[in-house]
Parts: sequence; structure tokens; C-alpha cells
Amino acid sequence: MFHGTFIHSTSPGSIEIVHDGMLVVGPDGRIVHFLHDIPVGGTQTALDRLSIRASECHISIISSDKSNPGFLIPGFVDAHNHAPQWAQRGLGRGLQILEWLDTVTFPNEAKFANKDYARKVYESCVNGSIKQGITTACYYGSLHGDATKILADVCLEKGQRAFIGKCNMDQNSPVYYTDVSADESLRVTEDFISHVRSRDPTFSQITPIITPRFAISCTRELLKGLGEMAAVNEGLPIQTHFNEAESEIAATLSLFPEFDNEADLYDHFGLLTNRTVLAHCCHMTPYEVERLKALDCGVAHCPIANTTVGGGFMAAPIREFLRQDIKVGLGTDSGGGFSSSILDAMRQAFIVSNAREMMTKGEDKSLSLEECFYMATLGGARVCGIDHEAGNFVVGKHFDALHIRMASVEEDESDLASTGIETGDGMRTVFEKFMMTADDRNIANVYVRGNIIHSS
Repeated sequence: MFHGTFIHSTSPGSIEIVHDGMLVVGPDGRIVHFLHDIPVGGTQTALDRLSIRASECHISIISSDKSNPGFLIPGFVDAHNHAPQWAQRGLGRGLQILEWLDTVTFPNEAKFANKDYARKVYESCVNGSIKQGITTACYYGSLHGDATKILADVCLEKGQRAFIGKCNMDQNSPVYYTDVSADESLRVTEDFISHVRSRDPTFSQITPIITPRFAISCTRELLKGLGEMAAVNEGLPIQTHFNEAESEIAATLSLFPEFDNEADLYDHFGLLTNRTVLAHCCHMTPYEVERLKALDCGVAHCPIANTTVGGGFMAAPIREFLRQDIKVGLGTDSGGGFSSSILDAMRQAFIVSNAREMMTKGEDKSLSLEECFYMATLGGARVCGIDHEAGNFVVGKHFDALHIRMASVEEDESDLASTGIETGDGMRTVFEKFMMTADDRNIANVYVRGNIIHSS
């Protein structure tokens, strides 16, 4: 049982702040009760009314001290992350996207042929991701089947909920980093799916996700086979890059001249479904926005990578996506992005939306902090198809949560960089200070399915 202040999204533009909330998590990690307006002294009476003996549960009281408030929020969802790029974050600034892949990324990802190296980096990546409060991550692996199995095993060991895909790429990549054939790429992918099923038969924590890197690196035969694989394994999610940069779009359509746009290309091969996660979506035509809406695809918005990897200042039309109720979450895009923090992604999403408002002469209004928080939590859960399981504090969902601690301006909290709390600050003000200035040091505990998987 948890007692304290809870903050979560109820819709893209709205958060609910519950003071004196009392939340009970069952043995299966699901929320069974969420009561409001229960004073801390009244928890025993409330438990009695619920026919729960205090001796039957662990009780956590989250401080409501005005000088040092703590609160609980849902865990963050990283809807787009390249796990093999963990050790290259921040490298290659000033390079165009395709040049960056050839000179920085492909040589780095090729190292994952070494299983010992893969385990070392993946343990660091998953630990770092969890420390940042990411309870669910959508990971691209490398093209190596064994290394991708290691990534799945590491996530299982450490308790993070994850979608993991063996990266498929059988053309237009260096000889040393290309699948030997479409058939071999498909075989290794099927073997990886079988591996995950042997470890987690119901995909309750780890879910395989079909992962064509992007059309540039996949032959028609491979794209067709991946679409068929997704159809046979009904409900298996898909992830790829989509309309990331003008140079990428031009290269894609030159390789597939029978298509006028990327939406028709991926749809033709059966890769656009209601379980598809499309990273970036920066340069969208009205027709493609319409197709994403009709096919119920999700968008992983990666504002840090979009504005730091060469290709222009790519301000995706997030306001239009939200206006049309297209599913949108946030991605760190490590290492296209320089930060593994969803807090940083939220801030950059807010900043980029200001630029988008200027670029559209006010047509696309900038995002609110509430909308950015939604994309980091419930919106990301919708993109990943788990909003019935996580994303906010609704009874029946798993308790994926973060215990946030803040500090007063009067206290010597040298380990916290966030703006200090002043007397009279309401929780909306405290929340804004957290959103705009906090970092992983403000995350005291990370919970997935009711279990603590990290404490600081």
C-alpha cells in the first residue's frame, strides 16, 4: 500500500494530482484500489474497510512534508531506443544522417558480434535506462541474433518491461554489417522470437518486435517476409524509422520508385498496423498523416535526435498528430540523441514545439507540459499497445511507477540539481519544477509490476 501524492495523465492535455491518495497493489503487481482523500492517519481505517489486514501488506508512506515533498508518477516509456548505440551517444555531431550511419553507427553496432562485449554494453544500457525511470523501453538490437538474445535476457534479469527486435538489414550497409540474405535475416528473427517465448511464454515482460531498420536497408524480399511474419504471429508489434529526414526520404523513394511515399511502401508490405511504432515522422504529407490515423499506427517522437543529428532542424508535426488522436509517445533515440533521459526528451519536445509554432505561423500551437508528460507516460504506453497494462494509475493496471523526491531551498541537498521548493509552492508548481529541472537523482525508487527494480 502506498500513501501520498500521485500525479498521472488522464488525457493528452490533462493531469490529475491526487493529494492524500491511497493505492493498493495486489500480489500480481496490479492496482486493486486507488482511494482519494485518505489522511495518512486514516490508512488503517481504510484498510479495514477494504478487509485488508495491515500485517498482510507492506506500507509505504511517501512524504508530504511541504519543505521536502515526494510524489509518485507513472514510469516513463521510451518508445524508440537503439540499445547497441549506448556507448556512442553524443558522437558524430555535424554529420548528415546517412553519413553518420556509415561512419559512426555501423562500425559501432558491428562490435556486437562479440557476445561478451554485447553483455557488457547491454547491462550498462539497461541499468542506465532504469536509473532514468524508464520502466518500458522499445529497443532496436543489432543485426546479431545472439546479442539480441542477450539484450532480452538482461531486461528479464533486471526487471524492465521491454520490446526488443533483432535489426533486419540485408542491403545498402557495409559488407561487415549486413545480413547475408533475406532468408537468413528472417531465420535469425524467428529464432529470436522462439528464444523470447522460451524465457517469457506469454510475453508478459519481454515482447519481440519486428524491426526492419528502414526501407533503405531492406530488400523487397525481406520487407515482404517481415510483413508475413507479423501477420502469422498475430499481434506481434513492428518498429521502423519513418520520414526522418529529407535525404532519407529521397533515398528511400529512389530505391522504391513504384511508391510515391513511405506510408504506401510500408503498408504494401504489411508493416503498418495498430501495433506499429514509427520513429520520427518529421516530414509528413497530409496523405501520410491520414494513413497513419486510418491504420492506427503509433509515432515515437524523438525531439533530441531530430534537432542534433544532421538533416536540418526537424520539428515533427506533433500538434497535428494530437489533434487527430494519432498515438504519440517519446523516444530518446540513443545514440541519435545525446541523452538517455526521458525528462530531457520532454523538455526538448516542449522547446521544439515552440519552434514548430513559429514555423507554422501559429497554426501548430506549442505543447504544454501536461502534453509532454502524457507522451512520456500514457501516450508512450498507447504507442506500445500496453495502455491497458500501464501508463497511469488506473485500477487493474500494473503498478509501473517512480517515487520522486524534491528538496526545499532551505535544505543542503547538494546531490539534487532540481529547483528548490519554497514555502507556498502548490503541487502544480512542484511538478513544473520537477519537469523542467530534475534528473535521475530525483528518482528514489523505480517500480515495475509492483516490484522495486532500482533504488537510489
